[in-house]
Amino acid sequence: MKTILLVEDDRRIAQNISRGLTDEGYETTIAYDGLEGRQLALSNAFNLIILDINLPGLNGYDLCRELRMVNPQLPVLMLTALGEIEDKVTGLGVGADDYLVKPFDFRELLARVAACIRRADLRAEPNQADDVITVANLTLNRTTREVFRDQNVIELTTKEFVLLEYLMQHTGRTISRLELTEHVWRIPFDTGTNVVEVYVNYLRKKVDRDFSPKLIHTRSGYGYVLKEE
Repeated sequence: MKTILLVEDDRRIAQNISRGLTDEGYETTIAYDGLEGRQLALSNAFNLIILDINLPGLNGYDLCRELRMVNPQLPVLMLTALGEIEDKVTGLGVGADDYLVKPFDFRELLARVAACIRRADLRAEPNQADDVITVANLTLNRTTREVFRDQNVIELTTKEFVLLEYLMQHTGRTISRLELTEHVWRIPFDTGTNVVEVYVNYLRKKVDRDFSPKLIHTRSGYGYVLKEE
């Protein structure tokens, strides 16, 4: 049975969601504030965290960020009344796998829960043939989540790792900002922000600045390409 931690301070909403998830065969634990949620998340092995943002004690953004540092593989679904684009970008930027705005149709929540858990299960069973990706002297290990450049360990955040992984999977192909937004941040439209540029610059500083050859290139008016030139 798949286990879910629901961190939601509205008791009525939390109990209704928990009841619905239980009816669908999930085992659900409820935390009513961020501190309790952190304690439960760090002391138990859950298959998914459903996380509100405006929580007493510790807000959802900070809690998600902490959980990502401890367990990058744990899927997090943010469920919140904050529906502005900036809120979604922030939530996905701190490591959430998906973002659903209240009020919502429970059928959509169930679909997103199943998708988050399914993706996590697939990541837990990687294809060994594709486990390690190497471009020039840059190596990314998808199982250990490690990155090396000239045998030097490169420390990346979760979102930086996912962005680099996507670029390396498509070595030599120019990838648009919209495609990166869709596949890395899972937002199916242009956010109108510079979040992609910001994270590409983060990657360049860590992966390219002190090494040769340069691998991450801008294609003006089109997007970005990772290749040896």
